[in-house]
Amino acid sequence: MNVERLRAFASGLTRYFPPGHVAIVRLYGPITGGARTADWIELIRRLRESRRVPAVVLDIDSPGGSATASDDMFLALERLAGQKPLVAAIRGMGASGSYLAALAAHPIVAQPHAIVGSIGVISAGPRLPRLLDRLGITVTENRAGRLKGMGAPWRDETDEERAKEQAIVDAFYDAFVGRVARSRGLAEERVRELATGEVWLGEQARELGLVDEIGDLERAVVLAAEAAGVPPRSAPVRLRRPLLERLAGRFGLSLGAAVADEIEARLESRLRT
Repeated sequence: MNVERLRAFASGLTRYFPPGHVAIVRLYGPITGGARTADWIELIRRLRESRRVPAVVLDIDSPGGSATASDDMFLALERLAGQKPLVAAIRGMGASGSYLAALAAHPIVAQPHAIVGSIGVISAGPRLPRLLDRLGITVTENRAGRLKGMGAPWRDETDEERAKEQAIVDAFYDAFVGRVARSRGLAEERVRELATGEVWLGEQARELGLVDEIGDLERAVVLAAEAAGVPPRSAPVRLRRPLLERLAGRFGLSLGAAVADEIEARLESRLRT
């Protein structure tokens, strides 16, 4: 292993990253928070600090997810964009929290039939007291602090809890609107007109000022490379997980598949008898 490969390995990337290439970071699937978002943010930090990476493209196909995790990702991407070119490319979907993440990038490119927007916040959860009553199940609750346990599904919420939950949702919403207004150069009043939770196709989003250009991932790479003054060459990157973690993950998948096969075989056997 030569020195360059050793440095790349030590940096935590899963492959030898060719110097001077635009790095592609894939933001696919729900933004769930926890370890997955922490890995994304760590990768963004390493790309920001790497002298081998002249520019980054954020490749997006995500419906959004956790409000706190999405905002955390936005802040990490904003720091990255402050040091090197960052372009967002929205493929199938760039909605809600993933659109918030895209706001750190300049420009934002979207495919013509990508789903863009869903500027809004929702908090939802089941309320099960009547179901529990029918099942004869009771829940004992001992609290210290009148709002402790807010959102518990085994009872109806109080007026105070409902007001508190709405205040939190409103605060996230106001922050989202503010980020859209600043990033897209739109008046806050105009953003609130658009921030209904609805979505638009890429071309409509461009006309509304929510994205800058219609194009694909390749176009985003060209824009990032031009901004960095390098040839339009790119390579996807992700964090290298430790060997034991990778082996454990593969073992877990194999074990899960084996258990599922065994359950299915036993069910079929019972059905046949």
